[in-house]
Amino acid sequence: MIKNPEFDDIRPYYEDEIPAAMKRIAECDAFPLLSSFIYPNESIDSVRERVRSFKTVREFQHDTMFRVNEQIIARSMTDFSVSGLELLSPTENYLYVSNHRDIMLDASLLQYYLVLKGFETTEITFGANLMMNPVVIDIGKSNKMFKVERPGGDIKEFYRSSLHLSSYIRYAIKEKKQSVWIAQRNGRTKNGIDATDQGIIKMFCMSEPKNKIKALADLHIVPISISYEWESCDVLKAIELYESQYAKYIKKPGEDLNSILTGILQPKGRVHIELCKPISITELSAFDNLTNNEYHKSVAKLIDSRINAAYRLYPNNYIAHDILYGNTKYKDKYTDEEYNAFMKHLSALDRYDTCDLDCLKEIFISIYSNPIDNI
Repeated sequence: MIKNPEFDDIRPYYEDEIPAAMKRIAECDAFPLLSSFIYPNESIDSVRERVRSFKTVREFQHDTMFRVNEQIIARSMTDFSVSGLELLSPTENYLYVSNHRDIMLDASLLQYYLVLKGFETTEITFGANLMMNPVVIDIGKSNKMFKVERPGGDIKEFYRSSLHLSSYIRYAIKEKKQSVWIAQRNGRTKNGIDATDQGIIKMFCMSEPKNKIKALADLHIVPISISYEWESCDVLKAIELYESQYAKYIKKPGEDLNSILTGILQPKGRVHIELCKPISITELSAFDNLTNNEYHKSVAKLIDSRINAAYRLYPNNYIAHDILYGNTKYKDKYTDEEYNAFMKHLSALDRYDTCDLDCLKEIFISIYSNPIDNI
């Protein structure tokens, strides 16, 4: 077991910390609810004993977390598919850079599929704002999640935390021989337009400052595109975007937990993950003569080109685009039944009658329409 105290403030649990974490999880107040969702056909006492028996991350992930995803897929999706795994090697370590639509599921569903296909799971970035209570921390850090601090106003502190994160990601991939999942930007895409933050690329390079090509080539970047037929937390995202028009949006107490639970329980229809072709050293070398800033921007655009090309459009996207622009350009892409289902879902906003409903609905429709124009 590789241990490096330099990263104790952000790292996942070591294997020797798992038994104590499992005991705490099994004894937490939320355990009966968690147990009934994950193991609906077993008694709480038997599930407690099962969880207490786990001694390794692998046991926890291959049993409990695998079943979590099975239940989510069975209860909230009509289809779940993944493609592109044939482009990767089960013996290589990658930095998966993904578009980000759901707080938990984007990364969690990938882990499920990797286990299903005999690949090792990845370590996962975990926003410090999501470490809301001890049970969430125990579950997260037992599931290979490591903490990412949200950027603050202090420039020096932001630089220090960015360098620390960059060093840990490189350490995880090169020394621990672990793949890593990270979102392409800070926070979820709310408006349906996926775009890689060039600051993320800059952060990757910080731990290898002398050679910008090697800095990224060593990480074996794999863009990931995840598409939900029914956008995760679509109503909540629309409300946030609406309120953000008038003032800086401030999260309400419990909002992150509500988004996690909504994402898990909300019907999602079809969900697809596309593992894109890895970014090659040849592609990176083509940017060698650029300034660092232009290099980061070019790599971000390269990742975007992969993610956007792989994004799967559904009837809802075409319906929304036709509604937004007042035409029937994509009428052949959806049925009357699908159109009526979208309109019924849109009508859920009617209860927010203290808002400018026309404006709120236009924002909601744009969330589904924007991916068409972004591809």
